[in-house]
Amino acid sequence: MVSFKKVTKRYNELAVLDCLDLDVFQGEMVTIIGPSGSDKTTVLRILMTLETISGGVIYVNGKPLTHMPQGDRLVRANSRHLRQMRSNIGMCFQHFNLFPHMTALENCMEGPVHVLGISRKEARERSEELLDMVGIADKRDQHPSRLSGGQQQHLAIALFDEVTSALDPEVIAEVTNVIRRLDNRFHESGL
Repeated sequence: MVSFKKVTKRYNELAVLDCLDLDVFQGEMVTIIGPSGSDKTTVLRILMTLETISGGVIYVNGKPLTHMPQGDRLVRANSRHLRQMRSNIGMCFQHFNLFPHMTALENCMEGPVHVLGISRKEARERSEELLDMVGIADKRDQHPSRLSGGQQQHLAIALFDEVTSALDPEVIAEVTNVIRRLDNRFHESGL
């Protein structure tokens, strides 16, 4: 579960988020809708701690993300706490951000191995299953440059990139169904 409690983000005097309260429960998918420039991405960047908040607290699974306990109060989190908390959070970007020197399978394995500390064997099994679920298991040994745009998009889905960017409505429905299947399989939350 992810909870934003009175989260504020300011750039000098400009408040782009003002006391945001938001709860995303395990298994729940939430869509943030707004025009370009309305700081939807800022919410995600804050969740990933790529941006600091000006006020409030963010909790992940009941534990403070942006702060840490010190005695009976919360103080700003140090880098060690942030790294530990971020190991269970991932952000999907609008652009594919695939490692060009790695195969599709290696791209899928990178995070689980190096961030989550999962064994290469388990990461390979999970990644092969994900690639199969998104329909590109036969492309697992291809580098991103050898994949079509649609295949790169499917690989991005496996990595939870911004999966519906630049897609037509029919493909968006297909992508949504894949995400639901992944959610049913792994019971994750999405924002």
